Amino acid sequence: MERGDIKQGAALGFLAGYVDTLGFVGLFGLFTAHVTGNFVLIGRALIEPSQTIAIKLMVFPVFILFVALARLAILHWDRNGGKTLRNSFLFQLAMMLATVLCAWQAAPVVEASAPLTLLTGSLCAGAMAVQNAYGKLLLGKTAATTVMTGNVTTLVIELVDSLRGDKDAIGRCKKLTWPVLAFAAGCMCGGVAFVLAGFHGLLLPCAMLVWLAAAAKD
Repeated sequence: MERGDIKQGAALGFLAGYVDTLGFVGLFGLFTAHVTGNFVLIGRALIEPSQTIAIKLMVFPVFILFVALARLAILHWDRNGGKTLRNSFLFQLAMMLATVLCAWQAAPVVEASAPLTLLTGSLCAGAMAVQNAYGKLLLGKTAATTVMTGNVTTLVIELVDSLRGDKDAIGRCKKLTWPVLAFAAGCMCGGVAFVLAGFHGLLLPCAMLVWLAAAAKD
């Protein structure tokens, strides 16, 4: 794996863990980077009703919509010779900036069903849906950056194979290790950031996306 790919994978893993944790803390237990956790929370709400269920239900159509929009945008950029990965980073950046602006308008966020709270959660989920989409479409040969279950499972398998003498497995382990470690670091930093800065903490992933877009070669 190229050094740039490792840096990019680690940065995106950190970003996803950071945003997911900050959103979970600030948006009443909403997972914005993936939908699996929200399925579990909705199942729980069936036996323990909660006013926070609306925001979790709302992100599903939003997530689907922005994955579809990202797919169409990537097809358009490919056809027209645009810098597809860079544009994808900028698309996600626009969504993250919209999230920050909406969160500022919604402050203080104290009611899960308030319209601006729902919009904030939806915009953030849309931003992370874009990352999920370009991760699958453009970064398919690298480790996933938004959901770590598959990465950890594969990493353990590769570690076992490397101990059995598979030299190629060591290289595959490196590809997987950095996004996993970065995601974990992002989760810890995201929680601390919300305590210290609230939704202002989302400015950090915005800055990271600016850097990623500037560094993208295609």
